[in-house]
Amino acid sequence: MTLRVLCVFLLSGWLSVSAAALPIPENGPALRIQGSNTIGAELGPALVESLLQEQGLLKIHRETPDTANEQRIVGQTAQGQRVIIEVAAHGSSTGFAALKNASADLAASSREIKDSELLALQALGDLKSPAAEQVIAIDGLAIILNPANPLEQLNTEQLARIFAGEVKTWEELGSRGGAIHLYARDDQSGTYDTFKELVLSRRGKSLSSAAKRFESSEQLSDAVSADPQGIGFIGLPYVRQAKAVAIADGASQAMLPLNSLIATEDYPLSRRLFFYLPPDSRNPWAQALATFAQSPQGQAIVATSGFVSQTVQAMSVTPNALMPEGYQSLSRHAQRLTVNFRFAEGSASLDNKARQDLARVLDYIKRNGKTERAVTLVGFGDLKDDPARADLLSKLRAMAVRRELVKNGVVMREVRGFGALMPVATNSADEGRIKNRRVEVWVY
Repeated sequence: MTLRVLCVFLLSGWLSVSAAALPIPENGPALRIQGSNTIGAELGPALVESLLQEQGLLKIHRETPDTANEQRIVGQTAQGQRVIIEVAAHGSSTGFAALKNASADLAASSREIKDSELLALQALGDLKSPAAEQVIAIDGLAIILNPANPLEQLNTEQLARIFAGEVKTWEELGSRGGAIHLYARDDQSGTYDTFKELVLSRRGKSLSSAAKRFESSEQLSDAVSADPQGIGFIGLPYVRQAKAVAIADGASQAMLPLNSLIATEDYPLSRRLFFYLPPDSRNPWAQALATFAQSPQGQAIVATSGFVSQTVQAMSVTPNALMPEGYQSLSRHAQRLTVNFRFAEGSASLDNKARQDLARVLDYIKRNGKTERAVTLVGFGDLKDDPARADLLSKLRAMAVRRELVKNGVVMREVRGFGALMPVATNSADEGRIKNRRVEVWVY
């Protein structure tokens, strides 16, 4: 630690326990995290516990204050000093509000920061900068039915109308069974927040009052499994004995909630989970936690917490008749990596997650000896009035990724653009168009 940095810590009321360790505050918590229920219930505390272990702290445990959805993760130094990290999980918006009033050092969010929040927090620095906006995990929901229900797929528009109570019978969906019985998580659930955001709110709908609400994911899943007329939504680890159906959005193919499709964010009911770290923050624990969350160890915790990690793997893709011939040929001879590069809205620049993923992809390519003509990039775009323009833009996006890989010593095999073919989301909404503007990575 340099003299200058040490002076900053001392002036801020921090005491360093050793040159290698994070400094311990003389008074109060070492770190205050506020925001998302989805992150704060288990993933955030699990990451904090592992960070404390990495720091060599002892007797690590959780304490629950009187306030619901709040925890303290506590460790102890060899000298017996308590180190406390506070986690309050009252919803994503509360995290940004807490940054503004200086009652939190780090915001956990299950959605991207809003423009209004960016403006309100501009005094803290640019919270959309790559160092500030950190995607720590990908989340996904499964839509579950009773195993006896013959229905195999639904689209997001149908889902919204079903859970709003507008579609009342299975026969209206081409199935059988009579009246539809709705099952949903309770209002405090991050799973419910996700479903509301991705399905109901985007279509101006609200959950039907007839839905049976559950605090327990396991109980909800088992209830649907026992009810031939039931339908529910659940986090990936809780499908259990129920039947998950494939989901389509707009003109996309229907997709099952597979980890690989959630990792690439192709599956319609996937979303990013974020840490937001003010660039001007002087709290070293905030930066350390964000860095740890991105590490292989941190991503392993993401997976064991029931979310989808960002660890890059190769997967085989089965060709089908809906794919263009060139894509079918690629899938017969190569494997696709479990990552998509996406672009900032209205820009040819990689978004912040894509910048993080570049390092992961490069690591995979180098570890597996793929630096010499073993990598193909495939670009896609959203629908344009001129198909030739869509083709050109899709290839230009792939070229933007190529430039970054070439800078780091990768000799490409090929760069291709498939225009607006094979959409993964509807092109009638901004969110869908952004998802369709993507670059896939294939390896031989």
